[in-house]
Amino acid sequence: MKLKLPMAASLMLLFAGCNNSSEVYRNWGVYKGDAESSAYSPLDQVNTGNVSQLQVAWTFNPDDAPEGSRGANSESNPIVINNIMYTTSARGRLYAVDAATGEQRWSFDPFNGERGGGVKRGVTYWEDGADKRILFTGGDGLFALDALTGEPVSTFGENGRVNLNIGMRGDPDKISVIPTSPGIVFEDLLILGTEVSELYGAEPGHVRAYNVRTGELAWTFHTVPQPGEVGYETWPANAWKYVGGANNWGGLSLDKNRGMVFFATGSPTYDYYGADRKGENLFGNSVVAVNARTGEYIWHFQTVHHDLWDYDLPAPPNLVTVEHDGKKIDAVAQTTKVGFLYVLDRETGEPLFPVEERPVPQSDIPGEESWPTQPFPLKPAPYARHLLTEDDLANYSPESHDSLLQVFRSLRYEGLFTPPSVQGTMQFPGSRGGSSWGGGAYDATSGLFYVKSNDSPELMRMKLVERESAVSNQSVYRQGETLYNTYCVSCHGRDRNGDELGNPSLVGLKSRMSETDVLNRIKHGGGKMPGFASVVNDRAKEQAILAYLFEKENSERPSRESRMMEEITSNQQAVSDTVVLDTFDRYLNLTAYGHFRDHKGRPGIKPPWGMLHAINLHTGEYAWSVPIGNNPELQTGPEETGEAGSAGPTVTAGGLVFIGSTMDRKFRAFDKATGEKLWEFDLPGVANANASTYQVNGKQYIAISVGGDEKNPAGSVMAFALPD
Repeated sequence: MKLKLPMAASLMLLFAGCNNSSEVYRNWGVYKGDAESSAYSPLDQVNTGNVSQLQVAWTFNPDDAPEGSRGANSESNPIVINNIMYTTSARGRLYAVDAATGEQRWSFDPFNGERGGGVKRGVTYWEDGADKRILFTGGDGLFALDALTGEPVSTFGENGRVNLNIGMRGDPDKISVIPTSPGIVFEDLLILGTEVSELYGAEPGHVRAYNVRTGELAWTFHTVPQPGEVGYETWPANAWKYVGGANNWGGLSLDKNRGMVFFATGSPTYDYYGADRKGENLFGNSVVAVNARTGEYIWHFQTVHHDLWDYDLPAPPNLVTVEHDGKKIDAVAQTTKVGFLYVLDRETGEPLFPVEERPVPQSDIPGEESWPTQPFPLKPAPYARHLLTEDDLANYSPESHDSLLQVFRSLRYEGLFTPPSVQGTMQFPGSRGGSSWGGGAYDATSGLFYVKSNDSPELMRMKLVERESAVSNQSVYRQGETLYNTYCVSCHGRDRNGDELGNPSLVGLKSRMSETDVLNRIKHGGGKMPGFASVVNDRAKEQAILAYLFEKENSERPSRESRMMEEITSNQQAVSDTVVLDTFDRYLNLTAYGHFRDHKGRPGIKPPWGMLHAINLHTGEYAWSVPIGNNPELQTGPEETGEAGSAGPTVTAGGLVFIGSTMDRKFRAFDKATGEKLWEFDLPGVANANASTYQVNGKQYIAISVGGDEKNPAGSVMAFALPD
């Protein structure tokens, strides 16, 4: 931990009067702007008339990447409390900087000099008089720091740290529970979701509340219900002992007056095959409301029954007030990967617009019992495409089109909710479709809701996994390749180049990390990555995966028998023994998150691939939709191609919607009433983060985290303002 002066006493003056309304007005004090997750600011100094004059006010470079590192993805939405910005770097370190100049005040390393890292989307602030704290997670630890100095609060947990592995189902020494989005504060409680593995044997996604003063666990809500709890009957008996997931990884929202906290959950594990979890599977894929003081269940609404598509609810619910049937109603708006927007009564969870349960295609995999229907809201219309036909396939050249057509015709595809199959399935929208963790922004003055969408089809190919057997005639390198193709390819890709969602490239790994560091990361995980200690559980497998990752291939070509055994072995891998391992078959989707692309890596469908929408929540109708992002090499007309991305918009009283979230490295501002693009700026990296806006000394700033590149792998935070 490093402290940079000015003195803490002068910092204290910056926090004076933190509770008055003017400070709330000019701060960005909570992840996504406020407890309601509105991503809205009442500031209007920067507006439609002058946004074209925006320029860089300052840049903060954390410069904490080890020498030789590749550019890292940064998803932090900085918070600002009385002139001090708190943000995490792409490597998970915490920084306090002057919000007017970008000068560092202090920093904190939760990993004590080790590599650490992982996705962090922000931090949480709490105060009681002179006691002001920053609460954030690093790895599987929850930390409380003095907001003025960055020093750990010694009375919180053990010297400022709480072990988040404690209180889960598994052995705390063998699991790794790593939140990626910040928690939310209600009174003296920090309410926190988590990210867990998505494979068989994952931890369940408990939502927990901790006492901010002491770090003691106050309550736990079981998203995989235990005996006697609501929803237990929607699972097989004792499923809570072995099923995992159903976790809140996208963040939470809070109705302080009602004392209600709202969260949205992901898929139960395993994401793509559920023979061991037959039933609707509450509270997977659900918007859930609980008592913020006690964690007591209030209501839920499930958006996918018995999920087989990894259709997590990826963002915190937006708390909105709408005019409906002539009355003002407090509601919840929930974005989805499918592109449905659900608008629910905040007190009851009942939909404000009709929702139909419709029959959907059924699974053809032995043992699977997919749910016969799924919910379809009638309004608003989906903000992502739902139907893919041969006419929608890209046509870069006859050769490209023919190859895409051949693949498309070989797959099972019957529209939305076509289940995974051994034949291979076209998933559209894919698990990167609809919208992601950036969620939506809501302007209560107009009733318009803003959301970015992705049209991103994926391929799913299921394979039966047999019990593990020895492959004595397979080279060490090929054994490692088999392990990689079974457990790693879904995130890092078959070419090991990673992806735009922050899964890093492993190409040239031997020049950046030691074998010891790599093995430690594989076993214990970090950031998005779960630990795989149960997979790499002996010296032979350690040597195998290292041989593959460090490119230690011998010159001998594997025999035909060896290649056959390699495929058999890929069908035998599972995570770890569980109570049901011998009872149920195990299938793995070996092309999970696999893009549908042509032979040159170009998108397999015609653009647009990313859109920005404005939806009137009073009526359920669209105000406007425009492409966002552009790939000039693939652009064939005047309209931009649009690009996929995970971050979301920020809307202001100045009439503007700010958003990055595109691979073309641009930061843009749109007219919130019309969708007209008014300003764009070329960034040094991809802004895969939500923007913040705040005011210091009468000047409005718009700040955004920017990912790293080869010159500056640690990334940066850039703040924009009007010229003096």
